[in-house]
Amino acid sequence: MKRIDTVVRILFLALFLFLIISGNMILWLALFAFSLVATLFFGRIYCGYACPMNTLMIPTEWLSKKLKIQTNHTPKWLKSGVFAWIFLIVSITAMLLSQKLLHINLPILPTWLVVSILVILRYRPAVFHNLICPFGALQRAAGRFAMFTKKVDKASCIGCRLCEKVCPDGAIVVQNEDRKAVINQALCHQCTNCTEVCTKSAVIYTKRKYGRE
Repeated sequence: MKRIDTVVRILFLALFLFLIISGNMILWLALFAFSLVATLFFGRIYCGYACPMNTLMIPTEWLSKKLKIQTNHTPKWLKSGVFAWIFLIVSITAMLLSQKLLHINLPILPTWLVVSILVILRYRPAVFHNLICPFGALQRAAGRFAMFTKKVDKASCIGCRLCEKVCPDGAIVVQNEDRKAVINQALCHQCTNCTEVCTKSAVIYTKRKYGRE
């Protein structure tokens, strides 16, 4: 399964690079817009599999850990989460004004690609995903209402925290009260990290049961 995930991510990264090089960035933005609709049904699959930033952040994090330069610290000024929305507004404004006034297309997406790599060299993926990424802010908002998402079968969960350790987004946390894992569907990228390490097969992808969350 892990190999399939990797292949899918690489294919989307190749598509992204092709569209950027060919000057068809608008097509990728259309893909992102479509993904927001898909998120309402299937969760944040764009972030988990299609996002070029996430794809490049995976090997970057590995390198960061090898070099021992990554920290678990999160800058205090980022913790409110408001900056992701500010970055979104600034990005959209800059893109529109550059087209209208300067008649050029600013490389907004490639710029954020570079920013994501630089951030992950120092901080955990969750810092960028949840507190900085302007596109993640939109995905997070849509992800709250996902019809299908990953859930934890509390009867099977033994609170071992293996899933918590491998989640790149901090979406799954073992609660102190009952020692059971809970997934925040707004943060979950629908990757397979947690399902692969769970020894009890307690993490399942299923239809959300409204009113019983």
